[in-house]
Amino acid sequence: MSANTFGEKFRITTFGESHGRAVGVVIDGVPSKLKISIQDIQIELNRRRPGQSAITTQRAEEDKVEILSGIFEGKTTGTPICLLVWNKDQRSSDYDELKEVLRPGHAGFTYLAKYGIYDYRGGGRASGRETIGRVAAGAVAKIILAKNKIQIIGYTKEVAGIQARNIDYAQIEKNSVRCADSVAAKKMEKKILEVIKSGDSVGGIVEVVIRGCPVGLGDPVFDKLEADLAKAMLSIPAVKGFEIGSGFQSAKMFGSEHNDEFYFDKKTKRIRTKTNFAGGVLGGISTGEDIVFRLAVKPASSISRFQRTVDVQGVKKKIKIEGRHDPCICPRIVPVAEAMAGIVIVDHLMK
Repeated sequence: MSANTFGEKFRITTFGESHGRAVGVVIDGVPSKLKISIQDIQIELNRRRPGQSAITTQRAEEDKVEILSGIFEGKTTGTPICLLVWNKDQRSSDYDELKEVLRPGHAGFTYLAKYGIYDYRGGGRASGRETIGRVAAGAVAKIILAKNKIQIIGYTKEVAGIQARNIDYAQIEKNSVRCADSVAAKKMEKKILEVIKSGDSVGGIVEVVIRGCPVGLGDPVFDKLEADLAKAMLSIPAVKGFEIGSGFQSAKMFGSEHNDEFYFDKKTKRIRTKTNFAGGVLGGISTGEDIVFRLAVKPASSISRFQRTVDVQGVKKKIKIEGRHDPCICPRIVPVAEAMAGIVIVDHLMK
């Protein structure tokens, strides 16, 4: 299977580069007669597109999606769905001086070492723009999940050490950082604006909650549900860490604290757990509780401060990155993380 393809039953293959003609995705395994409108996909793409606020890159892309195949008269045909978005606001000249210079934190060095060639314009295939295909596919996955009464909620939990504490999911789309805490959101926004003025960038933490997932998704040993979720999340550009449930905090707990006690819920008439330190997964299989995981998002590599590096010949250089870049990637990673989570859950539902 291609390294550009993800999933088994519900498979996606993304294509395109940051400054190429277009980006998009081919989705295979979608059942027929599923009602999908172009607006269903566009809504999700609008959530990840650039230029949404003063704290995101000002690259002016509308990211309007085109359906090339697989959908006829508003319904899926059961054949591969191809979704495409044209790149219209590239400024490749911003990268001319960086053609042979290795940008700190970027994939240029490793791509050159592996392939002997690298599209340096905006990061090429390693750019976050590749995630357009993921979000478009995730929009299709969310329609399937909605039919199964499964909901995915993502939000920015932390930026530069500022944490969301009073969680209210209704606040997520009401602020530019997509934070579920309105008070913390204002502090995050202020901090990011300060970082922009200093020519730097900042990282954070994104949390994703999957509600309504049935018991029994996932397989033992190598195909554990959390393993597939981890791979999906760590494949997202700028994500450097993954934890589920209590995560790394569990290393500080006793077994008597961490074990989720079982009980019979008379209201739902099923076995549940009183706590959810496991994050909704035991032995690689979903428990029916909320699946909760977090992503560590690094600071964006492209910053407007001078940095020391070398060129492809090893000659010392000083560079300052021009162009339009995100000072904090968390707000735009939220819809990408939701999309990848949706793709994983739909794939397991089909399996």
